[in-house]
Amino acid sequence: MAQAKISAKASEGAQQQHQQQHQQQQSGGQLRGRFYRSTSMADRSSRLLENLDQLELRVEAFRDAASAMEQEKEILLEMIHNIQNSQDMRHISEGEREELNLTANRLMGRTLTVEVSVETIRNAQQQESLLHATKMIDEIVNKLLDDLEDAKIRLMSLYGACTSDVPAGPIDQKFQSVVIGCAIEDQKKIKRRLETLLRNLENSEKSITLLEHQKTSVRQSCNSKQD
Repeated sequence: MAQAKISAKASEGAQQQHQQQHQQQQSGGQLRGRFYRSTSMADRSSRLLENLDQLELRVEAFRDAASAMEQEKEILLEMIHNIQNSQDMRHISEGEREELNLTANRLMGRTLTVEVSVETIRNAQQQESLLHATKMIDEIVNKLLDDLEDAKIRLMSLYGACTSDVPAGPIDQKFQSVVIGCAIEDQKKIKRRLETLLRNLENSEKSITLLEHQKTSVRQSCNSKQD
């Protein structure tokens, strides 16, 4: 009987030991499984992050390309406008001028059919700064016809506040502090607008000078004939 009890206990102990080993193996497998899953998740996360980094570069390149198209549209419209208002257009026959204006208007219309818009993300302070800067420029533009020379000087002082180059004249310090508060993309657009305004003023001055020169030449010719 005692021998039977001893054999039963030995068998029970062996079974318990076997169960413990089996549990340890399962536990080890689970640990290894967790370890492998963690490694797999890290790999996936790394790949996703790498993909997003590449997409970020493409997004920025896409925005840059759209901004370049915006600038190209502005340049084309300005060039067409300058041709329509050039002195050469005033010194051709009426029929030729009408035909050229029709072509220019057609090109203007086709250019305007292209809609390109790059929205700038701004906080409240940047939005307020942009509105303030725009208002300061508009105030000068609205007085262009009153005093062309004074408007040019004031626009040059605003432009000097936007460029890193050594300005040719005084800088509008107030405007500079306002522009600094704008978003980087808005700063570039403000600078481009001032450049366009100054170019147009320069072309206007050339036209006025040429017109005055022509009037002087006509007066001198008439005086010579009278003499």
